[in-house]
Amino acid sequence: AVREWKNLQEFMEPLARASVALPPAAFRQDLGALITAGKFLPNAMSSMSPEALKLTGPFSELVKDQVSDPFIKNWLDLLCFLLSGLDASGTIAAEVAFMFNEWYQPNCQLDFPVGGSQGMVDALVDGLKKYGGQIRLGAHVEEIMVEDGSARGVRVKYRNGKSGVVRAKRAVVSNASGWNTVDLLPEKEKVKFKEERTESFDHCPSFMHLHAGIDISKLPNEPEMHHIYVKDWEKGITSPQNCVLVSIASVMDPSLAPPGKHVIHAYTPGNEPYDVWKGLSRGSKEYEELKKERSKVLWEAVGKALCVDNPEELAEVSMIGTPLTHERFLRRKFGTYGPALRADTGKTLPLVQTSVKNLICTGDSTFPGIGLPAVAASGMLAANSLTSVWNHLEMLEKIGL
Repeated sequence: AVREWKNLQEFMEPLARASVALPPAAFRQDLGALITAGKFLPNAMSSMSPEALKLTGPFSELVKDQVSDPFIKNWLDLLCFLLSGLDASGTIAAEVAFMFNEWYQPNCQLDFPVGGSQGMVDALVDGLKKYGGQIRLGAHVEEIMVEDGSARGVRVKYRNGKSGVVRAKRAVVSNASGWNTVDLLPEKEKVKFKEERTESFDHCPSFMHLHAGIDISKLPNEPEMHHIYVKDWEKGITSPQNCVLVSIASVMDPSLAPPGKHVIHAYTPGNEPYDVWKGLSRGSKEYEELKKERSKVLWEAVGKALCVDNPEELAEVSMIGTPLTHERFLRRKFGTYGPALRADTGKTLPLVQTSVKNLICTGDSTFPGIGLPAVAASGMLAANSLTSVWNHLEMLEKIGL
């Protein structure tokens, strides 16, 4: 297994370079891409090889002649699943190659943001406000206003019950899923939008979440920060409740918990079926009983991460989230992780421009798909498509491309 992994790393190194030869930040969805991305074409052409041409296909096909060890195959399935919600046979090879490229960087390490996820949000908010942007909280979008075939703004309902309209200067940008975005459109715009963005794609399953707080003095030793728990490799990594991730962020940043405490987040990463929960009423006896039953695997994983047999008894506070929580709190239809578009189908997700003029879509329902690197790429594509070529080129220079 060790030999195979080393051979795989050597095999992937030129492919990893090829995967970033055309940087996602250089793309835009108009003819300006000939200028912004064109300057990278010579480098991209020099990176081409017969193997590199397979980067648009499934990762499993790319490495099938390189890997035979069962554990390595399972491990690659796990890495792909955490990236895309699909195993190696369904994950596009370029996405995995991109991550391999990150691992080849000098002094590569896993970074953790000071302040946790909130620190990342705060940084994004600061960037938005720096350039004159505004954020309106407690403002649910009720409708995307389309006039004469063009998106002109959104109708919102505020937390206080009042309604309002926000007019768009350039475009309306939706980072909601395709299934949620279509529900916001006028009826006559829905048919073509569905054909383009939802009818051809199934959706990934949802999540179970456990948030807990525990006294450090009750633990036998200081835990590690991140844990991945797989109950049975033979069942396959995508099987319901077979994989749990546990993150104890306060190990790295103690400010995230009160003194002497740890905060714990355990979750099933996109392998919880929505249909198990469909039709249940939140707060009902049936719902609470199912929450207790379906959260057992989360507590089991937390126990292994903490090296204790009774994590539920030790927790001073705990909250369990279900696919219905995901659906309501994040306004994600089906509580889904995103579109389940397999690389072996030969299909790709739609780009940012839509059938509705001046309506731009971004996020996991947009090319290149699920996962933080992919979603960030779609966000860049959307932003680049709304600015001038010259602003785009200036940005590329500023970030060193």
